[in-house]
Amino acid sequence: MKLRIGIPKGSLQEATLELFARAGLPAYTNGRSYFASTADPEIDCMLIRAQEMARYVEHGAIDAGLTGLDWVVESGLHVVTVSDLIYAKRSRGKVRWVLAVPEESTAQRAEDLSGKIVATELLSVTRDYFRKKGVEVRVEFSWGATEVKPPMLADAIVEVTETGSSLKANRLRILETVLESNTQLIANECSYADQAKRQKIDNLALMLQGAMEAQDRVGLMLNVRKENLAGVLAVLPALQKPTISHLSDEDWLAVNTVIDESAAWDVIPRLKQAWAEGIVEYPLNKVVL
Repeated sequence: MKLRIGIPKGSLQEATLELFARAGLPAYTNGRSYFASTADPEIDCMLIRAQEMARYVEHGAIDAGLTGLDWVVESGLHVVTVSDLIYAKRSRGKVRWVLAVPEESTAQRAEDLSGKIVATELLSVTRDYFRKKGVEVRVEFSWGATEVKPPMLADAIVEVTETGSSLKANRLRILETVLESNTQLIANECSYADQAKRQKIDNLALMLQGAMEAQDRVGLMLNVRKENLAGVLAVLPALQKPTISHLSDEDWLAVNTVIDESAAWDVIPRLKQAWAEGIVEYPLNKVVL
């Protein structure tokens, strides 16, 4: 039984392939091919544009795929949302589709754009957004480079952004957020109803989440005398609760925990001051909560 997984081609491709590798399922791609093999002989991958992923999942051409919530909503198709995977091409945060106008525009809100032209790739969502506000606008499809359309080719745009830097560089000002989006693992309804396929899809979701949780975190091991344990625990910003175990010397304990990598610079010297010994920082591949 082969499971067919869609990987988003384009801006999310590298981030997704890196996530799969950290999850223990590296996908081997050929620069000229849209197909990829994996370390699991029962899982094949195919590179598909994120905008089209929901269509092929809903039709059953592939069993599951990764795409943005934005494109699932835009498609209007019925798929199963298996897991939210909050990562983007530059960060681990969500992205926003925003309504933006030129800096010199007098518009301060969506209602000020009545009768104007709005360019976007997210047609259905944008039309629904203005419809709900009761604002009559002309929404036109943008084939790319949407930021350069105003003011000559459009009065405003609805465009996706992580940091807003590209919009600022093109002298655009954000008015409102139209939609927040993040990457999702979605599945075909029939595939997800199949017990064997569902198990594999759920396992994939678990391992991808574990790889994401481990990102930017490290493990810490240390030894401490029993009388100094409280002081050590007061320093540790534990993920949940540290694991504490007895050593062969009954006066000593071993402590194991997970911290943000950025916190290690501050935490490790403080642990030493709290009389911890044998402190070891080590990288993590996965953290399964």
